[in-house]
Amino acid sequence: MQHIKYIALLILSIMILQGCATAVVTGGATGAALIHDRRSTGSVIDDQGIEFKASYTLFNNKEIYDQSHINVTSYNGIVLLTGETLTEELKQKITAEVKSILKVRRVHNELIIAAPSALPSRSSDTWITSKIKTKLTTTSGIDPFYIKVVTEHGVVYLMGLVSRAEANKAVDITASSAGVQRVIKIFEYLD
Repeated sequence: MQHIKYIALLILSIMILQGCATAVVTGGATGAALIHDRRSTGSVIDDQGIEFKASYTLFNNKEIYDQSHINVTSYNGIVLLTGETLTEELKQKITAEVKSILKVRRVHNELIIAAPSALPSRSSDTWITSKIKTKLTTTSGIDPFYIKVVTEHGVVYLMGLVSRAEANKAVDITASSAGVQRVIKIFEYLD
Protein backbone atom coordinates (compact mmCIF):
# COMPACT_ATOMS: atom_id res chain seq x y z
CA MET A 1 0.00 0.00 0.00
CA GLN A 2 2.88 2.34 0.77
CA HIS A 3 4.25 1.72 -2.73
CA ILE A 4 0.96 2.84 -4.27
CA LYS A 5 0.96 6.04 -2.21
CA TYR A 6 4.42 6.93 -3.50
CA ILE A 7 3.40 6.33 -7.10
CA ALA A 8 0.24 8.44 -6.66
CA LEU A 9 2.31 11.21 -5.03
CA LEU A 10 4.80 11.11 -7.89
CA ILE A 11 2.06 11.31 -10.53
CA LEU A 12 0.36 14.13 -8.63
CA SER A 13 3.63 16.08 -8.37
CA ILE A 14 4.35 15.72 -12.08
CA MET A 15 0.87 16.88 -13.02
CA ILE A 16 0.99 19.85 -10.67
CA LEU A 17 4.34 20.87 -12.10
CA GLN A 18 2.71 20.83 -15.53
CA GLY A 19 -0.01 23.14 -14.18
CA CYS A 20 -3.04 21.14 -15.28
CA ALA A 21 -5.63 20.78 -12.51
CA THR A 22 -7.99 18.77 -14.72
CA ALA A 23 -5.26 16.23 -15.42
CA VAL A 24 -4.63 15.91 -11.69
CA VAL A 25 -8.23 15.03 -10.94
CA THR A 26 -8.61 12.76 -13.96
CA GLY A 27 -5.22 11.16 -13.46
CA GLY A 28 -5.99 10.43 -9.82
CA ALA A 29 -9.31 8.84 -10.68
CA THR A 30 -7.75 6.82 -13.49
CA GLY A 31 -4.91 5.71 -11.22
CA ALA A 32 -7.35 4.48 -8.59
CA ALA A 33 -9.35 2.60 -11.22
CA LEU A 34 -6.19 1.02 -12.65
CA ILE A 35 -5.26 -0.43 -9.30
CA HIS A 36 -8.60 -2.22 -9.12
CA ASP A 37 -9.09 -3.52 -12.66
CA ARG A 38 -8.76 -7.02 -14.10
CA ARG A 39 -7.44 -5.57 -17.34
CA SER A 40 -3.77 -4.79 -17.60
CA THR A 41 -2.76 -1.15 -17.40
CA GLY A 42 -1.91 -1.34 -21.09
CA SER A 43 -5.41 -2.64 -21.92
CA VAL A 44 -7.05 0.17 -19.95
CA ILE A 45 -4.96 2.74 -21.79
CA ASP A 46 -5.66 1.01 -25.12
CA ASP A 47 -9.41 1.13 -24.41
CA GLN A 48 -9.26 4.84 -23.67
CA GLY A 49 -7.30 5.35 -26.88
CA ILE A 50 -9.81 3.30 -28.90
CA GLU A 51 -12.72 5.34 -27.54
CA PHE A 52 -10.93 8.61 -28.30
CA LYS A 53 -9.84 7.57 -31.80
CA ALA A 54 -13.28 6.21 -32.70
CA SER A 55 -15.07 9.31 -31.42
CA TYR A 56 -12.61 11.58 -33.21
CA THR A 57 -12.90 9.64 -36.46
CA LEU A 58 -16.70 9.62 -36.39
CA PHE A 59 -16.87 13.28 -35.37
CA ASN A 60 -14.67 14.26 -38.31
CA ASN A 61 -16.82 12.38 -40.82
CA LYS A 62 -19.45 15.02 -41.61
CA GLU A 63 -21.89 12.54 -43.17
CA ILE A 64 -21.83 10.31 -40.09
CA TYR A 65 -21.75 13.15 -37.56
CA ASP A 66 -24.70 15.04 -39.07
CA GLN A 67 -26.94 11.96 -39.23
CA SER A 68 -26.04 10.05 -36.08
CA HIS A 69 -25.78 10.02 -32.33
CA ILE A 70 -23.10 7.50 -31.39
CA ASN A 71 -21.65 6.33 -28.09
CA VAL A 72 -18.39 4.37 -28.22
CA THR A 73 -17.44 2.09 -25.34
CA SER A 74 -14.35 -0.11 -25.37
CA TYR A 75 -13.52 -2.80 -22.83
CA ASN A 76 -10.48 -5.02 -23.36
CA GLY A 77 -10.47 -4.22 -27.09
CA ILE A 78 -14.14 -5.09 -27.55
CA VAL A 79 -16.05 -2.06 -28.81
CA LEU A 80 -19.75 -1.42 -28.24
CA LEU A 81 -21.47 1.13 -30.48
CA THR A 82 -24.83 2.43 -29.26
CA GLY A 83 -27.10 5.22 -30.37
CA GLU A 84 -28.85 6.02 -33.62
CA THR A 85 -28.01 6.56 -37.25
CA LEU A 86 -30.33 7.25 -40.18
CA THR A 87 -29.49 4.41 -42.57
CA GLU A 88 -28.18 0.85 -42.67
CA GLU A 89 -25.44 2.08 -45.03
CA LEU A 90 -24.23 4.57 -42.40
CA LYS A 91 -24.36 1.85 -39.75
CA GLN A 92 -22.07 -0.36 -41.84
CA LYS A 93 -19.76 2.58 -42.60
CA ILE A 94 -19.47 3.31 -38.86
CA THR A 95 -18.61 -0.32 -38.14
CA ALA A 96 -15.90 -0.29 -40.84
CA GLU A 97 -14.40 2.94 -39.48
CA VAL A 98 -14.19 1.55 -35.94
CA LYS A 99 -12.89 -1.89 -37.01
CA SER A 100 -9.96 -0.18 -38.74
CA ILE A 101 -8.68 1.26 -35.44
CA LEU A 102 -5.57 -0.43 -34.07
CA LYS A 103 -6.16 -2.74 -31.06
CA VAL A 104 -9.90 -3.21 -31.76
CA ARG A 105 -10.55 -6.94 -31.38
CA ARG A 106 -14.29 -6.98 -32.08
CA VAL A 107 -17.13 -4.53 -32.71
CA HIS A 108 -20.70 -4.93 -31.41
CA ASN A 109 -22.71 -2.45 -33.47
CA GLU A 110 -25.99 -1.96 -31.62
CA LEU A 111 -26.90 1.28 -33.41
CA ILE A 112 -30.56 1.49 -34.31
CA ILE A 113 -31.82 2.99 -37.55
CA ALA A 114 -33.59 6.13 -36.36
CA ALA A 115 -33.19 9.87 -36.02
CA PRO A 116 -30.69 10.91 -33.31
CA SER A 117 -32.33 10.73 -29.88
CA ALA A 118 -33.33 13.72 -27.79
CA LEU A 119 -31.79 14.66 -24.46
CA PRO A 120 -34.75 13.45 -22.30
CA SER A 121 -34.33 9.92 -23.66
CA ARG A 122 -30.62 9.99 -22.87
CA SER A 123 -31.32 11.30 -19.35
CA SER A 124 -33.57 8.32 -18.68
CA ASP A 125 -30.81 5.96 -19.81
CA THR A 126 -28.30 7.73 -17.55
CA TRP A 127 -30.68 7.29 -14.61
CA ILE A 128 -31.07 3.56 -15.34
CA THR A 129 -27.28 3.12 -15.54
CA SER A 130 -26.82 4.95 -12.20
CA LYS A 131 -29.42 2.77 -10.48
CA ILE A 132 -27.80 -0.43 -11.76
CA LYS A 133 -24.29 0.67 -10.77
CA THR A 134 -25.56 1.49 -7.29
CA LYS A 135 -27.20 -1.93 -6.98
CA LEU A 136 -24.02 -3.66 -8.18
CA THR A 137 -21.97 -1.70 -5.66
CA THR A 138 -24.17 -2.79 -2.75
CA THR A 139 -24.40 -6.46 -3.74
CA SER A 140 -21.99 -8.93 -2.18
CA GLY A 141 -20.20 -11.23 -4.58
CA ILE A 142 -19.95 -8.58 -7.30
CA ASP A 143 -17.21 -6.04 -7.70
CA PRO A 144 -18.66 -3.12 -9.68
CA PHE A 145 -15.18 -2.19 -10.94
CA TYR A 146 -15.22 -5.34 -13.10
CA ILE A 147 -18.48 -4.52 -14.89
CA LYS A 148 -19.14 -1.67 -17.30
CA VAL A 149 -22.81 -0.70 -17.67
CA VAL A 150 -24.10 1.07 -20.79
CA THR A 151 -27.78 1.91 -21.32
CA GLU A 152 -29.38 3.01 -24.58
CA HIS A 153 -33.17 3.16 -25.15
CA GLY A 154 -33.72 1.13 -21.99
CA VAL A 155 -31.49 -1.69 -23.23
CA VAL A 156 -28.64 -2.37 -20.82
CA TYR A 157 -25.33 -3.71 -22.10
CA LEU A 158 -22.99 -5.34 -19.58
CA MET A 159 -19.29 -5.59 -20.39
CA GLY A 160 -16.30 -6.80 -18.42
CA LEU A 161 -13.96 -9.58 -17.42
CA VAL A 162 -16.01 -11.66 -14.99
CA SER A 163 -16.68 -15.15 -13.73
CA ARG A 164 -19.91 -16.79 -14.86
CA ALA A 165 -21.29 -16.47 -11.31
CA GLU A 166 -20.57 -12.71 -11.31
CA ALA A 167 -22.16 -12.38 -14.74
CA ASN A 168 -25.33 -14.24 -13.72
CA LYS A 169 -25.70 -12.16 -10.57
CA ALA A 170 -25.16 -8.90 -12.51
CA VAL A 171 -27.73 -9.92 -15.13
CA ASP A 172 -30.31 -10.80 -12.45
CA ILE A 173 -29.82 -7.45 -10.71
CA THR A 174 -29.98 -5.56 -13.99
CA ALA A 175 -33.05 -7.38 -15.34
CA SER A 176 -35.00 -6.64 -12.15
CA SER A 177 -34.26 -2.90 -12.30
CA ALA A 178 -37.06 -0.49 -13.22
CA GLY A 179 -36.96 0.86 -16.76
CA VAL A 180 -34.81 -1.95 -18.17
CA GLN A 181 -36.28 -3.28 -21.42
CA ARG A 182 -33.62 -5.90 -22.13
CA VAL A 183 -30.16 -6.99 -20.95
CA ILE A 184 -27.38 -7.85 -23.39
CA LYS A 185 -24.21 -9.52 -22.12
CA ILE A 186 -20.92 -8.65 -23.78
CA PHE A 187 -18.79 -10.30 -21.12
CA GLU A 188 -15.51 -12.11 -21.40
CA TYR A 189 -15.45 -14.98 -18.94
CA LEU A 190 -12.57 -15.85 -16.65
CA ASP A 191 -13.82 -19.43 -16.11
